Amino acid sequence: MTTPPPLLALDDVTVVRGESAGRPALDGVSLRIGAGEHVCILGPNGCGKSTLIKTITRECYPVAREGSSISILGRERWNIFELRSLLGIVSPDLLASCTTDATGRDVVLSGFFSSTRIFPHHHPDPDHLARADATLERLGIAHLAGRAVSQMSSGEAKRTLIARALVHNPETLLFDEPSNALDIAAQFQLRDTMRELARSGLGILLVTHHVAEIIPEIERVVLLGEGRILADGSKREILTADHLSSLFGVPVRLVEQDGYFHLY
Repeated sequence: MTTPPPLLALDDVTVVRGESAGRPALDGVSLRIGAGEHVCILGPNGCGKSTLIKTITRECYPVAREGSSISILGRERWNIFELRSLLGIVSPDLLASCTTDATGRDVVLSGFFSSTRIFPHHHPDPDHLARADATLERLGIAHLAGRAVSQMSSGEAKRTLIARALVHNPETLLFDEPSNALDIAAQFQLRDTMRELARSGLGILLVTHHVAEIIPEIERVVLLGEGRILADGSKREILTADHLSSLFGVPVRLVEQDGYFHLY
């Protein structure tokens, strides 16, 4: 059996963004994430987590220098629309772009076109429509098909965005701070959905600063601080009070309950 290429292979990658005031957003990062792996990138705000996601989706590009390389799903060069057809993205940026008068069905259909809604030049075919409705049904939100995203609750909008990420049967789902702006009930629903998706065989890459978002199915945690990888290993080795106190810069206590970890 042929081993699938890794989702991500970074070697000494540096990314500089305009708002970083000269400090690299990612600084000499080397990281390998296997296909189908369930991994969490954990770190405080401003540590480079979202830049890592944008580097994977080709919204950001690393500094070209000798010895530095990046491959995604085994390839260094991609047509970005082809790449995004193999990944499912759930991010705050996408949620903001999708919160318009576009209906839930249109937002889900837009996943086939790497857009945020259906525009006049898009022509969904009957198969697209059937798959969009089936995905809405799978997530228990078929009733949102005709509702404008701007009229949905934050939890409903987030589940619609997950349906958009799933509709084209991606190999991996990338979750960037998925519980932002969600109330407690919506956070619990989101975690249940993530667990179901992880158990279905999809690769999950969760990027977050909330330890409580790390579902039990995620067994590997990477700590990111000031654009650098500080630790990488099994969840039980990495999620310790000492590691997390150092990462977040405050003393914390860590408690595990029902497979989830919580900070105090």
